[in-house]
Amino acid sequence: MSPQDERHEDGHENDNGHYRIVPRRVSFDWEKTPLHWIPGEPTATHVVNVLHLLLPAGERWFVKVFKEALPLVRDPELLRDVKGFMGQEATHSVQHAYVLNHLAAQRLDTADFTRHVDFLFEKLLGEAPPLGAPIPPREWLRLRLSVIAAIEQFTAVLGDWVLAAEGLDRAGSDEVMLDLLRWHGAEEVEHRAVAFDMFQHCAGRGRPRYTRRVAGTAVTAPVMLYMWAWGAAYLIRHDPKLAGRLRYSLAAHNRAVRKGLLPTWKELGAAVPRYLRRSYHPAQEGSLRRAVEYLAQSPAAQSAAGAIARAATA
Repeated sequence: MSPQDERHEDGHENDNGHYRIVPRRVSFDWEKTPLHWIPGEPTATHVVNVLHLLLPAGERWFVKVFKEALPLVRDPELLRDVKGFMGQEATHSVQHAYVLNHLAAQRLDTADFTRHVDFLFEKLLGEAPPLGAPIPPREWLRLRLSVIAAIEQFTAVLGDWVLAAEGLDRAGSDEVMLDLLRWHGAEEVEHRAVAFDMFQHCAGRGRPRYTRRVAGTAVTAPVMLYMWAWGAAYLIRHDPKLAGRLRYSLAAHNRAVRKGLLPTWKELGAAVPRYLRRSYHPAQEGSLRRAVEYLAQSPAAQSAAGAIARAATA
């Protein structure tokens, strides 16, 4: 079965056989989630927790950039996908922001770090190029769309990984946090192609479009690696339960990888050359079937679906 066939065969289709991207208004109860939600694994816990540092501002930025680009979309089906994507990303941003509030309630304040994240997305990647760089508005928009497409490939890889990460279950991870991560990961796989298709639609044709894709990757890969390492180090250093007794280290990170608590470096590193293949399309990433199957059993997603059904029949 081709990736395109899988896209049509799994999940919910409209009358044209096209998979629909639908936001789910989920909610999570964080009251009983411990600070170290992977028991006895502070490094793995905080490496994953970097998601909560980056995503609230990052996914708000995705939505802003896509709103700028909506007038360029001439394909009605893509336009529907983009609007569904924007709804999902807005929900992701809100739910990860709630986790930051939960961390702050446990005396792990992330505001000093997230100010830098806000600066990255709001100033360096805002509506105008930084420092007055002489980049035409249309080209600046295309560059930011290429960055989003590159990030979304990475999140689809992570999403597919967390759906299959049995090591997190074996470690006794907090069920609410696992549901958040797997619900989010499943939606990342579900809408894995939208940002790429949006970029392709808006970025011109031929060699210039491919050059823009390479430029987006060249910006995204090193910045994400740096921000992730910095974020993990920040969380471990400020963790009140550790009280400065631990620092982030590659040795501890790699131990967590061997336990199946974090994705392997090979899984992450292979995503970049795969994305740079001229024939690449995100329908090749992950398993949509596995994502849709998880969404059918996710406690938060099912609660949201039930609320919609009750409202429709009220």
